[in-house]
Parts: sequence; structure tokens; C-alpha cells
Amino acid sequence: MAILLPSLSLHPPIPKPQNPNRFKILSSSEPSAAPKNPTFRRDVVLRTASLSFVSFVFQNQLQVSLADPSKSPKPRLGIANTKNWFQFYGDGFAIRVPPQFEDIMEPEDYSAGLSLYGDKAKPKTFAARFQSPDGSEVLSVVIRPSNSLKITFLEANDISQLGSLKEAARIFVPGAATIYSARTIKVKEEEGFRNYYLYEFGRDEERIALVAACNRGRVFIAGAAAPESKWKEDELKLRSAAISLTVQ
Repeated sequence: MAILLPSLSLHPPIPKPQNPNRFKILSSSEPSAAPKNPTFRRDVVLRTASLSFVSFVFQNQLQVSLADPSKSPKPRLGIANTKNWFQFYGDGFAIRVPPQFEDIMEPEDYSAGLSLYGDKAKPKTFAARFQSPDGSEVLSVVIRPSNSLKITFLEANDISQLGSLKEAARIFVPGAATIYSARTIKVKEEEGFRNYYLYEFGRDEERIALVAACNRGRVFIAGAAAPESKWKEDELKLRSAAISLTVQ
């Protein structure tokens, strides 16, 4: 278990996004059946022993089937007002941190990614990581090159370039997971709109709300996880934390 740090550690500030909580839900889908016929390459590692959302290495293969949104009802998405939450600024992103959550990034995590004397840089596992006082609920952000998730020579600038909501589920949702909902969220920016994909799924007695977005060839993935036993109590808070992810 990582050692709790007494205070939040900030990265150098980046321009503050305008109205990060402003969004429009475009579509949704219902829980899917079990995954069939593996076809895509991706690796999502969940540390269920400690009930926490962890890193994405994308090596496993699976195929996820989502219901047709046009034939499914669109339940209202519960979101909390995060305006008064602490806003953490990272490398190209910002995210709201639930009250009382503590920064659990290890010192070596902050120095990862630096190369010395020509040595190959070690990629950072996390770009940000926070947890509840009892350690059972975790909010994490990881960053990966878009071409490591889908083979392409182009620099992806929107998550839709990795595929539709249904297609991208093969990348972001681990095998044997039960998908409870999947939505596209459209966020207004100065130059237009940016798409964010939201997936909520369960696996091994753990529930996760995951939001993925893309900009300048990098994919930003925010995940909020909790045990099934605590999800009903805190799902509004955890989902809102994941959805508060904004990229620049």
C-alpha cells in the first residue's frame, strides 16, 4: 500500500480551463453481455487486492459489445457540483479532487520520465493519484501516447479518432468486466467541442468510473474506483471526480 502524503503536491500551473464542468451528454448505452471473440490489443491492470484503479499497459485482448443507444433508454446521469473541490493541475490536464482525498504519489513517481546522460526515460505509471482517508476509494490519472493504443501514423487530437464509443470500449474496458453504462460527453471549448468517453463498469467486486480524452497525440484516462459495497454510497462523488477531467 502506498504511503499517504500529508498534503497535495502540485505540478506547475497550466492555463485554467474555462468552465470545466460544462458538458452535454450525447448518447448512452445499457450493460453489455460477456466479451466475445478477442480482437483488439490493450492492457488494463486493476489492483483489486487493494481495490484501487491502477495503470494501463494495454496488452490483453478482448472485444466488448455495447447495446445500440438508439434502442435504449437514456437514464439521467447523476453529477455533483465540484466547483468548490480542489482542482489539481497536471501535465496537460486538470481534475477536481473529492474533499478529504489525499495525494498518494510517491516521490519516484514525480521524477519518473526524466532521462540522465542519455539513458532511456522510464514512463510514469501515474500522472496523478489520490485516495480516500481509509484507502478504499482511489482517483487516478494516467497518460499514454495515442499510437500505443491504436496503430496510426496520425496524431490524435480527439478521442473519437480512436473509434466510436462502442469501438473504444475494447481499448479502455478490461476483459470479463460488466459494463453498466457508456456515454459520450461533449465539452465546449474556444475552438469548438471536444469529446470525452465515459464508461462505468464492474470487475472483481470493484466498480470504476472511467473517462478518456485525447489531445496532441496523448490519451488522458481518469479513473475513480471503489468497492461494490461503497459504490452506492459514493458513486455521485466518484463519477463526478472522473468527469471533471479536462485536457488542454
